[in-house]
Amino acid sequence: MRVIVTRPAAQADSWVDALGELGVEAVALPLMRICAVSDSAPVVEAWRQLAASRLVFFVSANAAAHFFAQRPADVLWPANVWAGSTGPGTTAALEACGLAAAQILEPAGDSAQFDSESLWQQRLCSLDWQGTAVQIVRGDGGRDWLADTLRDRGASVSFVAAYQRGEPEWDERARALVAKALAQPAGHLWLFSSSEAIDNLMLHLGRATRPLSLPLGCRAMATHPRIASAAQRAGFSQVLQSRPGVAEVVASLQSAAS
Repeated sequence: MRVIVTRPAAQADSWVDALGELGVEAVALPLMRICAVSDSAPVVEAWRQLAASRLVFFVSANAAAHFFAQRPADVLWPANVWAGSTGPGTTAALEACGLAAAQILEPAGDSAQFDSESLWQQRLCSLDWQGTAVQIVRGDGGRDWLADTLRDRGASVSFVAAYQRGEPEWDERARALVAKALAQPAGHLWLFSSSEAIDNLMLHLGRATRPLSLPLGCRAMATHPRIASAAQRAGFSQVLQSRPGVAEVVASLQSAAS
């Protein structure tokens, strides 16, 4: 069985390599394109307002990387401002950008899920947010749950779009890979870390000269219950769930195989 890694290109190849080192055959098929915003002025302004914030929450590693890539040369991260993280991948990106572990708030390593709900329940809900300022760094759009929750507790919340999401480029290699996976569903497993990747796949199938659908037997693995629900709605016959780390994904594959 071959695992199809659908993460954005910046992470997909490293995941293929990591899975291969653990004995899993994998191939990259990025189903979401990540690129810089066309206007960096709002990000630069967010950097200049950092000192007035209590928390800057990053929804993903991509959010962290693109936000720091647009840092003005004369602005440093204030020592008294927390960086919020959804989990290990985002934390690793923040540390790679120069933040110390003590400046980062993240869910516990043994959390059932790595998301904003876990961060809130474990690290944020016991704090007083009345009158504080919070920035949420994300792509162009996203969930508002944490923003709404913080506002209910008296915080002033603003959004910063540090990158843009888009559909992947469907070259001949990508088209051939999808065709083979649909023709041999038992020999492939789709690994999804984003519901948007599923949406982009289904858009591609619907645009074919003769619109395609998922054949019986297509299998997927999702790294969050919301993504698993999206895969089920899309028509995958079997949807497995795993925590989002490489080792956890491999363990879930081995458990399913046995």
